[in-house]
Amino acid sequence: MPIRRSLRYLTGLAATLALLATAPGPVAAAQQPAARQPAARQPAEAATRATAPAATPAADTWQPPLSTRGRYIVDAKGDRFRLKSANWDGAQGSWTGSGSIDDPANHHAGQNSHGIPLGLDRVPLPTLLADFHRLGINSIRLPFSNEMIHATATVPDSAVAANPQLRGKTPLQIFDAVVSALGHDGFAVILNNHTNTTRWCCGVDGNERWNSGQTIQRWMDDWVFMARRYADEPRVVGADLYNEVRRDILDDPNWGLGDAHDWYAAAQQAADRILTDGNPDLLIVIEGINWTGIPVDGLPHERPALAPARTLSHTLVNAHKLVYSAHFYGYTGPRHSGATGIGETHDPRYQDLSRDELRKVLTDQAFFVAEDTGRHYTAPVWISEFGIGSAETGTRPRAWFTNITDYFADHDADFAYWPLVGWEGSDDWALLRYDSAGHRTGILDQGDWRATPWQRLMTAPEHTGTVDPVPTWRMLATDHGDQVQSLIERAHGDWDPGAYKAACPDGLRLIGLGHTAGRGLCTDTGAEDPRAPGTAHTVVTDERYVPAGGDWASGHTKFQCPSDNFLIGYSRRGGRVSAALCAPARTPLGTTGRTVWFDRSDNRPADAAGGDFAHGAYKGQCAADEYAAGIAFTTRVGSSGSPDALLCRRLS
Repeated sequence: MPIRRSLRYLTGLAATLALLATAPGPVAAAQQPAARQPAARQPAEAATRATAPAATPAADTWQPPLSTRGRYIVDAKGDRFRLKSANWDGAQGSWTGSGSIDDPANHHAGQNSHGIPLGLDRVPLPTLLADFHRLGINSIRLPFSNEMIHATATVPDSAVAANPQLRGKTPLQIFDAVVSALGHDGFAVILNNHTNTTRWCCGVDGNERWNSGQTIQRWMDDWVFMARRYADEPRVVGADLYNEVRRDILDDPNWGLGDAHDWYAAAQQAADRILTDGNPDLLIVIEGINWTGIPVDGLPHERPALAPARTLSHTLVNAHKLVYSAHFYGYTGPRHSGATGIGETHDPRYQDLSRDELRKVLTDQAFFVAEDTGRHYTAPVWISEFGIGSAETGTRPRAWFTNITDYFADHDADFAYWPLVGWEGSDDWALLRYDSAGHRTGILDQGDWRATPWQRLMTAPEHTGTVDPVPTWRMLATDHGDQVQSLIERAHGDWDPGAYKAACPDGLRLIGLGHTAGRGLCTDTGAEDPRAPGTAHTVVTDERYVPAGGDWASGHTKFQCPSDNFLIGYSRRGGRVSAALCAPARTPLGTTGRTVWFDRSDNRPADAAGGDFAHGAYKGQCAADEYAAGIAFTTRVGSSGSPDALLCRRLS
């Protein structure tokens, strides 16, 4: 979210050295809105400008729940549902963290949200929703804080002056009413855990990580609570797990190290809990890492965004619920925190990049996830925050906004503008601003320079209608523990106690293995949901299913599935293969096969479908029309017992 202040980072250069820098979140201190001429005010119900999109007949244009097919989000009918969203903030908090919380001057842009979505003090809910429709958006990212969930005090009547039906309610109860109203009006709602404490973010403010100031267990329990709370609201379609994960004073978040700051692992764990204990229909939105390092020339620092997913991606218990997310603001950059003055580096900001340079960076940092089809990381990418002020006069920031909205339009991207609602005379970044009497100004009205690029974004050609199913590819990783993503196998319990275990999500089969590192590749290519009905499985720990005369890997131990069974998982103890997990097929499987060796080099199909699922290791992979029927390894002197070969057989 936008910030207009500097935040302190401590370095290890000296015990007394303190560096002021904004964390990666929208507007640096020196970029306060420039003075602007008062815009002509219109009543909230007044006609929109002629170029504004028409109001959407919301109720029956799409059918929840949402899921994914390749790079696209689709509704229950299989039709594309493009997230054309905006952020309705406030419930995550607006206090800047210093001075009296009761003084509006100590709240972002002088707007005291009282921990509820902004604007309810001055505009009736139906009027707000009608204006949202006039923007052309179909979905709302709705931030909240963990503190809001547990708050018991009611909000002051003044905070809901235009909505007297909400008087005497707690922030969570008002959040309930907003969620219900949005859903009833046809908007898709994506819940966003924005902060732990109810205050403005996003720097070194106690909200850097999901477990800043709270345990990961508490964080996940809160998510399950929220998922269950809105499970009967079908248009609550997504859980955006945490906002702008970033460095605190002492340490960076990471992607896959297996420690307490491992965002990859935390997101994986929370996602699976939400889908199994909360609401299985929700999309799971995982944002990349927003900032690591110290923003000082000569010291390591960068904005990783989604780049780590190239080599380590998420596999959820439902393979069609993952959406990746990233944020982009003009004043930040690939290696620029957004600070001005102390803490500012000489790295370019996004707004300093040429149009072509910006496009390359957007692809490299985020959009490769959607554009590289047929990879283990392929998923929809939702740019869940971007924005700029209506009072911005700078040539470069304005060009950046035009360039990035053009990129979104040209790439048919899912997006969410920050913010949606603000107070007139306070936050000129808001798409819609309301004065104390409820009169509206903003992008729907004359004189807002953002209207032209916004209109281009909202009306550009896009993929609509049915999205054809595409092969799904998902990675398995046992780097630091189990990754059993089959709900059927989870119900079986621990099928190899003491070993690290991995199993493909239900509907997918194992098709590839890494020689080292314990990585695997799952797919449904060539055979959608090949498993027979029921929960039967076979755990193979010896050669009993290798037929006489069927030695397909001479001199090696072979864990082979029974006839008409296929591999769905594996386990290991250290580097050694511990067991193979097999499931029965719903139709007879082919028996002719081949041995795919990968102990000395890669051995994968020429198209390398699925991508590099075991980065830095040799990999073996069956062809798209094959299934894996066995794993071979050796424990002879000098060997670790890691997988050396796969038995690949024709599916039919």
